[in-house]
Amino acid sequence: MILIIDDNEDIRFTIKEICSFADWEVFEASTGKAGVELFQKVTPSLVLIDYHMPDWDGLKTTKAIRKMDSSVPIIILTIDERHEIADQFLQAGATDFALKPIKAPDLISRIRLNLKVGKLTAGQKDVFVEKGIKPETLQTIKHFLYQQNEPLTISEIQEGLPIAYQTVHRYLNYLADQGEITVLSQYGSKGRPKNKYKIT
Repeated sequence: MILIIDDNEDIRFTIKEICSFADWEVFEASTGKAGVELFQKVTPSLVLIDYHMPDWDGLKTTKAIRKMDSSVPIIILTIDERHEIADQFLQAGATDFALKPIKAPDLISRIRLNLKVGKLTAGQKDVFVEKGIKPETLQTIKHFLYQQNEPLTISEIQEGLPIAYQTVHRYLNYLADQGEITVLSQYGSKGRPKNKYKIT
């Protein structure tokens, strides 16, 4: 079940058609406030939220939903590709972004991936008890690793995310301790071995 929150009726219709094609049930809301109220009633498996909406914009709506559910995937719909915007949404708890104009193959693949990650992280609200480990940031890093076909270094992971190098390093250590990722050490001709990381 997917919840669409967008003030543009044409875009809601387009996304609904795409979701129907992929056999996903859809609920829709035209404002952030109405979307949050509907979220409480229908408990969707994934939420699509438009960035630019009157009154409650996408950021406020994302924060409101994340307070109610720490693991449901939230995909932001936006035409804005600025780094600082992505950073704000990731800090608020968003898990992915879909750029407008919406392209059906891209949206379907993103939804499928996020639903898969959502199932894996569902019910983990009380798991992250260690100091400094935020479930939203942890989920963002895990989500990024799920999309990779090859193991990556910390630098390569950091380049793909609006998260500081030291933060990525700390979270990867946490995930390794939990047995959720595999650390591969590659030895070169000289110097320290280079570690690469992948989802277990």
